[in-house]
Amino acid sequence: MALHWKILIGMGLGLFFGFGMTFVPNGVELVNDWVQPFGTIFVKLLKLIAIPLILASLIKGISDLNDITKFKTIGLRTFLTYMVTTVVAIIIGLTLVNLMNPGDGISDETVQNLTEAYAGSSGVGDKISEANRQMKGGPLQFLVDMIPDNAFKALSNNGLMLQVIFFTILFAISMLLIGEKAAQPLKSFFDALNDVVLKMVDLIMLSAPYAVFALLASVVVNSTNPELLVALLRYASVLLMGLGLMIVFYLLVVTFMVKKNPFWFLKNISPAQLLAFSTSSSAATLPVTMERVEEHLGVDKEVASFVLPVGATVNMDGTSVYQAVAAVFITQALGFEITFANQLTIVLTALLASIGAAAVPSAGMVMLVIVLESIGFPSDKLAVGLALIFAIDRPLDMCRTVVNVTGDATVSLLVAKALGKLGDPNVKNWDDHYDEVK
Repeated sequence: MALHWKILIGMGLGLFFGFGMTFVPNGVELVNDWVQPFGTIFVKLLKLIAIPLILASLIKGISDLNDITKFKTIGLRTFLTYMVTTVVAIIIGLTLVNLMNPGDGISDETVQNLTEAYAGSSGVGDKISEANRQMKGGPLQFLVDMIPDNAFKALSNNGLMLQVIFFTILFAISMLLIGEKAAQPLKSFFDALNDVVLKMVDLIMLSAPYAVFALLASVVVNSTNPELLVALLRYASVLLMGLGLMIVFYLLVVTFMVKKNPFWFLKNISPAQLLAFSTSSSAATLPVTMERVEEHLGVDKEVASFVLPVGATVNMDGTSVYQAVAAVFITQALGFEITFANQLTIVLTALLASIGAAAVPSAGMVMLVIVLESIGFPSDKLAVGLALIFAIDRPLDMCRTVVNVTGDATVSLLVAKALGKLGDPNVKNWDDHYDEVK
């Protein structure tokens, strides 16, 4: 059975099991104590190999170029494409939320209930504090944050992915400049390290169906106050429609610009999409995304090893749709007048905020605070605004992470096609060399 079918079965059973355990005495505690840890272990394993994979894959990709100008071409095309897809995502979100006005359907009583339930929670407070910390920096602070002052510190923290990418690019370019003969020992080491880490991805993915069962069961049993979730259905439906339109946009790009069958694309990238849904983390899903794009879609390593790690941090199309929809929804629900100029500000601020955003669950809510502040939303109402969407944020975060990952894969295909770096798939399995060592 194909891996994506196994993962889908695991997800379905996890949802069913989690729902059933809500009716069992102490069922929530049982799932949290005995089921959830297996999902947590799986996510930790994926995060464990994320930085080694970026390091090995990016160094191998750049050192194989033999022409430093090719790297400039890949980098420029990648960033321009990411900017375009992000702007498309924001425009889709703003168009839908202005057409459907989901905030107008939220009653004062619902606003009050949500405020009492979530405005004082540590989750909302933490997001506002983190956003305030980020806004204190100057306009070029994101460039300062990209440069590590300690390579080993950057390599030991998944949240410093841009710093890891900067160090790795500098290291790989320096390898090119010392000449092939002097660089050969290092090149052989990183080539072997890349193969080893990709094999680790294959081994970890053997447990993926069981892990997503645990993750989904945990999400279901820990969901709170279904009545408030129903009250937010209009907001959720608008956001899901926007995310769905972004997937359609990607499929059109794959069909007409990459000249590939969209169903072939979805079939081969689906394990990464399903893991993105289960983990809500682009960073945790990155090793699987790289493996699927390189081996199953045929994107050359020198393209995938740069485009995908950068995309996991810079390209947040699903989050950009969310910011546009959520920002206008909050202003509608709380009666804050928003002008056309404000909406242009949302486009610009959301675009800039997506650069350097953490590829972790709920990072979009931190970016949302920055977007709301940019249009003059009252600071004393920020907690109330976040409380309106906090109850339903986790399941929607799962959906927007799917779009983020799909966008990364689409851009890698597009860049590879433009540069003539799109070849035939070369699938490797965990047991290719098992007969040699058993």
